[in-house]
Amino acid sequence: MRSKLLRGIALGVSMALAAGCDKPAGPAASGPVAAKPIPEVAVVAAHAQAVPNTRELVGRLAATRSAQVRARVAGVLLERVYTEGTDVKPGQVLFRIDPARLQAALNAQEAALVRAEADAANAALTAKRFLELREKKTSSQQDLDTAQAAERTSAAAVKQARANLDAARLELGFATVTAPIAGRAGRALVTEGTLVGQGDATLLTTVDRIDPLYVNFSQSPAELADLHKLAAAGARSAAETQVEVLLPDRTPYAHLGTLDFSDLAVDPNTGALSLRATLPNPDKALLPGMFVTLRLTAGQLEQAFLLPQPALSRDAQGAFLLVVDSAGKVAQRRVTSRGMTHKEWIVTGDLKDGELVIVAGLQKVKPGNEVRIAPPSPASALAPGPDKPKADAPPAAAQGSK
Repeated sequence: MRSKLLRGIALGVSMALAAGCDKPAGPAASGPVAAKPIPEVAVVAAHAQAVPNTRELVGRLAATRSAQVRARVAGVLLERVYTEGTDVKPGQVLFRIDPARLQAALNAQEAALVRAEADAANAALTAKRFLELREKKTSSQQDLDTAQAAERTSAAAVKQARANLDAARLELGFATVTAPIAGRAGRALVTEGTLVGQGDATLLTTVDRIDPLYVNFSQSPAELADLHKLAAAGARSAAETQVEVLLPDRTPYAHLGTLDFSDLAVDPNTGALSLRATLPNPDKALLPGMFVTLRLTAGQLEQAFLLPQPALSRDAQGAFLLVVDSAGKVAQRRVTSRGMTHKEWIVTGDLKDGELVIVAGLQKVKPGNEVRIAPPSPASALAPGPDKPKADAPPAAAQGSK
């Protein structure tokens, strides 16, 4: 009985061992581990070239000369002579103020002058007569001195009357308001029948010279120093720094401006310097107060690269690019951003001519990763356009395993 029990136990153990041999032992028994897919990236080839040193900034247009036309005498406005919004010349009549009161004041001063001249003539005759009497010793010296003093007083009164007449004539002239400068006259700020110049010089309109225009903008001291350095390297003065204005549709304005003023102190609120450029405006297409995009160009960068905007990344240490090396692995290149064109970054730094710069798939890779380069697709938004160099054919080692 005991032997039968032992044989039954041995048979059960054998069957359990046989069943264990037929079951997979675990993950290691399921065959080789599935390989992690190699990420795919899009690249462009970087080509070193001479690139104009350009900055894009926002500026505001202002008139080169602006004059406020005010009423310099009190009176009722009779007439607006000019057409609002038209160009005027210096001395052109803009407004007329009622001159009746001023004409009356002028007439009174003319009469005062005539009276002063008559008094002066009588005083001169009296002094002459007393001088003759004194020579005959029939008059005292005191009488002669008094007559001569009266003569001098009356002569001074004549000069005073003439000065008053000139002032009255000047006041009457102010009743005809003229343009102080050449430019474009704005809208009239008062209408006919308004009492102007009573107590203060009423503003009537403004005249702005808009050809050329000023472009006011600001820039950091470091960027301005960089522009001046490149301008000096190109044997150009700071005043020759070109300023190109872009219209709202991003098309360049037909005329180039020049930098003509830089402030002497940094604004403590913004940390930037105020600058100004002069821009020709012969067609009067641009107006004061408009905001424009402008490009500053001074000299050129001899070894620079134009790269699509997605290629450039930044971290705490600054700007960098990710490239695919000859072994098909990702490497990092530290660069310096020198501004940008409408579509591309201008960079210099640790980048070699012909290197393949990653422009898509950056979020999936990091330095040291093996990658596969995606074939160029004409429909892709990252495909190089007419102004971008096409990527060179990647080396065989960079293709990675399929």
